[in-house]
Amino acid sequence: MVKKLMRVIKRKKGGKEYFYLQHSFRKDGKVTTKEVYLGKKVPENIGEIKAELAVAAREALSQKLEKIRSRFQEEWVRYPESAKEKELQEIAIAFTYNTNAIEGSTITLEEARQILEDSIAPSKPLKDIKETESHAKVFLAMLKTEEKISERLLLKWHKGIFEETKPDIAGQFCHYMVRVGSYVAPDWRDLEKLMKQLIAFVNQSKLNPVETAARAHFMFEKIHPFGDGNGRIGRLLMNYILWRNGYPMLIFEYRKRKTYYRALQRTEEGFTNYFVRRYIAVHKKRLK
Repeated sequence: MVKKLMRVIKRKKGGKEYFYLQHSFRKDGKVTTKEVYLGKKVPENIGEIKAELAVAAREALSQKLEKIRSRFQEEWVRYPESAKEKELQEIAIAFTYNTNAIEGSTITLEEARQILEDSIAPSKPLKDIKETESHAKVFLAMLKTEEKISERLLLKWHKGIFEETKPDIAGQFCHYMVRVGSYVAPDWRDLEKLMKQLIAFVNQSKLNPVETAARAHFMFEKIHPFGDGNGRIGRLLMNYILWRNGYPMLIFEYRKRKTYYRALQRTEEGFTNYFVRRYIAVHKKRLK
């Protein structure tokens, strides 16, 4: 979860050699480097020293994420119920606009607001209007459920979003090869096994929920179990994990979609680092 680089370096002083363990990591958007003096030779337990530093870095980051959660809960408990409903409606509008826009919807943010608040339909494709309405409905219902992540729940979300616009694939995993650009999804015959692994990971994870959300989103997008709509379901999944664990949600903005796309092309570790940095950047006001 922590993007880090550790290496042993050697320095000469007064004709003698001294060894240091250099530890570089990202902090507040900048790369910070610290050094630990090892002595005149590299100790035999250098692996243990590296592991201890890695654990310390992970714990420091977990504390930062926990502070975001704690501050959010302190804020949220002060909201009266009517204000909570209004805030969640605002989040639904922003999330629905951005997640659909990433997938090619022509609906603007203001049009999404008109559709969802005023029931005013713009002069846009009916498919985009329907998927705006259905996504927001699924999202708001998702926040009220206490269900554990399961295939049934993911299929229900998919059906809820696409049953009016893509009835032939709504609420069912694909039974054919899926390609997205140059990426070819795993063989559909392996979907049952891969989805069981994903669901077991989510429900049994002992990681910080932010890291669990990041890894679950990456794993889901790589599995790509649906013929269409994987991005939207994957982003619902990550926010459901955050919300159920008391953390504020994360919206990947349409205007920053290229950075998001590039992150998804990295390894799982690389995407997780991107996700956590983005999460902290979005919620940095809660760290002050």
